[in-house]
Amino acid sequence: MTLSFWRYAHLALALFSSIFLLLASVTGIILAVDAVQEKTLPYKAADFDKITLGETLPVLKKEYSEITELSVDYNQFVTLQAIDKDGNDVNAYIDPKTGKALGTPAKKSEFIKWVTSFHRSLFLHETGRFFVGVISFCLLLISISGFVLVLKRQRGIRNFFSKVIKEYFAQYYHVVLGRLALIPILIIALTGTYLSLERFNFFMGEEKAKPVKTELSAEAKKTSVFKTTLLSEVKKIEFPFTDDPEEYYIIELKDREIEVNQVDGTLLSEKRSPFTVQLSALSLDLHTGRINTVWAVILAIACLNILFFIYSGFAITLKRRSSRIKNKFKANESNYILLVGSENGSSFRFANAIAKQLISHGKKVFTAELNSFSVYPKAEHIIVFSSTHGLGDPPSNARKFKTLLQKQNQEQKIKFSVVGFGSKSYPDFCQFAIEIDQLLENQNWAERFLDLQTVNDKSAVEFTEWLKLWSGKTEIPLACTPSLYNHVPKGLQKLMVLDKTPISDTEHTFILTLHANSRTKFASGDLLAVYPANDSRERLYSIGNHSGNVQLVVKLHQNGLGSGYLNNLEPGDTIKARIINNHAFHFPKKASKVAFISNGTGIAPFLGMIEQNKAKKEIQLYSGFRMETPTLLAYKKFANIMIQKEYLDNFHVALSREAEQIYVMDLIKRDTVFFVNLLKDGGVIMICGSLAMQKDVEVILDELCRDNGMQNLADYKEKGQILTDCY
Repeated sequence: MTLSFWRYAHLALALFSSIFLLLASVTGIILAVDAVQEKTLPYKAADFDKITLGETLPVLKKEYSEITELSVDYNQFVTLQAIDKDGNDVNAYIDPKTGKALGTPAKKSEFIKWVTSFHRSLFLHETGRFFVGVISFCLLLISISGFVLVLKRQRGIRNFFSKVIKEYFAQYYHVVLGRLALIPILIIALTGTYLSLERFNFFMGEEKAKPVKTELSAEAKKTSVFKTTLLSEVKKIEFPFTDDPEEYYIIELKDREIEVNQVDGTLLSEKRSPFTVQLSALSLDLHTGRINTVWAVILAIACLNILFFIYSGFAITLKRRSSRIKNKFKANESNYILLVGSENGSSFRFANAIAKQLISHGKKVFTAELNSFSVYPKAEHIIVFSSTHGLGDPPSNARKFKTLLQKQNQEQKIKFSVVGFGSKSYPDFCQFAIEIDQLLENQNWAERFLDLQTVNDKSAVEFTEWLKLWSGKTEIPLACTPSLYNHVPKGLQKLMVLDKTPISDTEHTFILTLHANSRTKFASGDLLAVYPANDSRERLYSIGNHSGNVQLVVKLHQNGLGSGYLNNLEPGDTIKARIINNHAFHFPKKASKVAFISNGTGIAPFLGMIEQNKAKKEIQLYSGFRMETPTLLAYKKFANIMIQKEYLDNFHVALSREAEQIYVMDLIKRDTVFFVNLLKDGGVIMICGSLAMQKDVEVILDELCRDNGMQNLADYKEKGQILTDCY
């Protein structure tokens, strides 16, 4: 099944049921809150789950002259209908240990009755119940289709909870909250559907719904029910009218109904409830949250999430629709054909910007999805703008392109250029664009105009690099200013500069400490995204949590956009940025021992992790620097304090520009035994810094593994024992 099928199914179901899901969610929240509020009433006895009928029944007989019925509700409140010693009628919550009345059962308020009725049937009686069942089933299908879409987006079940690239607010939280709320919403939908079907006897006829009498074993006939039955298992007890041994207790338990001798408590008969009746009770418990406060709260949160999904889902749809193609010219009369492959519509932004400018220069332009590829009789140039989805797969509006390309044969020569959009956070960066470029090169009618250009994270700067080449070669003066193609990020938070260490002729690295909002949650190993020019150009820095503040280590580069911007900050200044959860690079709490390997600025997250190592796990820190500097001295001072606290075992330093010229790789070779034992014992190696350093370190580690008869380094990566965050 194609991605487009799941997406359109997801959208169609949401459109059909959105209004009713909105009403059901609002009323569901109210009912969940009412279920929680009921749990706060003081009518449940202490240690209720340990009380037996043998403890309760004698106390009640002594306290009341005549007892008709005892019932236990889903809150485990015990209600007694009886006559007291003064001849007064009693209908009250009681303490099953003492028999004392605790309060009078109160009826639901008119408002809650109204909400319950509306939630169940929309005030349409049986027709409404059927329709609510249909909506519940739609929610079940929406949940399943949403689950499939996330699987495809995250490239499989193993990556289901891995990092989500944040393109914009609605998209990001629709996925993130959808993963977290999936199970509760599935349960709400499944139980709601079952209860509706059960209401209309879908699973059973009337004759099949009756309890089934079972044969009693000899042992069961001799055992006293009063001693073995807990009050928590009871739903209702009908008391005998007199003390005549022929009169007996009728006890309704959760899974059966029994008749019990009132004198010795032996079992007289037993009728098992059908499985469907028990399943119906379980479904009602799960759907309403009436038996557990925590579950009721989870259901309320899930209903709130459904409300958010309705908003964010339509926001995503409207954003995609805003990128719809509006052509001024027809395909068969246009000289410039812009073909777009995009999963979320972002690539259209670049294509539309180019199309408008070409039209303003008097060119006839036609823009289409890659799935609409056909013969273009007057085309001179074809430009492809395409992203990649999933594991190097085409986006949904480009899946037919390869087939169409083989079927359609252009009669004239056409120049082509391909621009690939993607994120280097994924291993298959621009893979589909690469495939398109190769396919077009093999067509006898296609002539390469420019080499493939790739654009990381929708960078306007990288896009304009291609644009300059294309514009210069065609001599069509298109705007090459990056700000014209920028998408300014929204929802950034303010962080205040608390401290910044100075730089000098010998010290090009500085430590920056920022204060975030108290509501901001982050951990060492997360990323700080900074936008130095207030445009889409994003700079990412690994951060540490230093006493609740954001700390990063930055190397000042000549003409560096990000480092220059951060270096110009002074204490008291504020910047706008966002913190990205980098869960895959958080401190491994279950690891027996951990080795940190860094160079230069990569040390920042490790400093925070060491500071928070209150469990005093073994940590070895290996860091490479060029020479002894004031910043390195500060690291050593920090390390000594942490070693004294037993938060750190050793700080191993390699200086590549000092006399001995030692690199981090040399330290790893020196401590071969330690690293071999660490991997064998399930320890974790974390690497942060430059990609070049990461590659060199991995080569050494791979050699160690081979030389010591161990698994390949790739196997340890697969098991999560090698964690990297390098750029």
